[in-house]
Amino acid sequence: MSLLFVTVFMPNGFYLPYFPLWLRESGFGPEQIGILLALPMFVRVVTGPTISALADRAPDRVPVLMLLALCSAAAASGYFLPPVYALVLAISLVFSFFWGPQGPLADSLALSGVRRYGSEYPKMRVWGSVAFLTANICGGWIINRTGVAAFPWLLVGALVSIAFMCFIAPRLGRPRRPALDPVEVLPRAAPVFRNPYFVLFLLSSALAQASHAQLYTFGTIYWESVGIGGTAIGFLWAFSVMAEVVMFTVFRRLFGRFPSSVVLAIGSVVAIARWTLFPFVDPLGLGLAGFFLVQGIHAFSFSAVFLATQKMLAETVPEERIGAAQGAAYFANNTLLATLTLAAGPLYRAFGPESFATMAGVAAVGLLLALACVRLAPERGRGRQDDRTIIDEAG
Repeated sequence: MSLLFVTVFMPNGFYLPYFPLWLRESGFGPEQIGILLALPMFVRVVTGPTISALADRAPDRVPVLMLLALCSAAAASGYFLPPVYALVLAISLVFSFFWGPQGPLADSLALSGVRRYGSEYPKMRVWGSVAFLTANICGGWIINRTGVAAFPWLLVGALVSIAFMCFIAPRLGRPRRPALDPVEVLPRAAPVFRNPYFVLFLLSSALAQASHAQLYTFGTIYWESVGIGGTAIGFLWAFSVMAEVVMFTVFRRLFGRFPSSVVLAIGSVVAIARWTLFPFVDPLGLGLAGFFLVQGIHAFSFSAVFLATQKMLAETVPEERIGAAQGAAYFANNTLLATLTLAAGPLYRAFGPESFATMAGVAAVGLLLALACVRLAPERGRGRQDDRTIIDEAG
């Protein structure tokens, strides 16, 4: 499973930093780049959970993953064709259809191993993060020496490696607890939506996460425009992942006694600071060290917010509704991220580097909602409760 996570996360380690750069070098403008990145996200929001739920009902999930990997590699091979806008958009939509479910499927296999054999999920999943940051660094080094035309080769090669790894992936049959079909998520989660604390927390978390849209879309392009080379750009992306891993490791010791709403507010404050500082790093002469600083605080603007949300779900949602609640959080986060990615192109065209500062406004709205959560927090002053009581009291 560790090796499978390596291959599943490697394509995104190439895609996230270098696909926008490949699009820019192919002659597309900021608005086109935003659309080419955003519309596939909307596809993944639907197809990822849907195909994963269907795969849970197959005799075994690994052949489904292998088929998806081969189909996504075939679709990504379309990037070798002449980069005509309509063609690249069509390729990206088809590619996203097959690529989106692969991460959830790998998670499903790993969690089956946790339930049946007592395997430790973090010890398997951490290798996905290692693969992601390694792809960031190696991809930057390769592109720095061969040019951005290497991107499709890196992406297709990484996707094919998933199919090969499926030959040794564990065959576990159907999961004992299949994933929810997306049409089941909202009805099953309906009782928790009657709790204002849950709704505000979900929206606040989604806003903080979505405030990263401008970075994901134009971060690499901006860094290259201020003279940062491909290898250094790879290290910048990798450094944010290292910060994530550190936060995952120390979160319990740092924030275990804090209410989840307070952690959410802290993460939102750091996100505001991050996006306010980002466009001034180069004008102030802070150089590469300044960008490493803003990437390092990804541990708070992203990881602390994510973990605070998981902490809130564990503390406030009954066990039989936790899957539906997580599904609702997935839809909220990814739909808002896709929407802001769609806006990223016009913002970058209009404001250039200052467009990153607009994300501070998004995080600020999230902070206001987080502060409302601090006032409403059901665990405030009462310690941890049985996970059934909080939502039941509200419902």
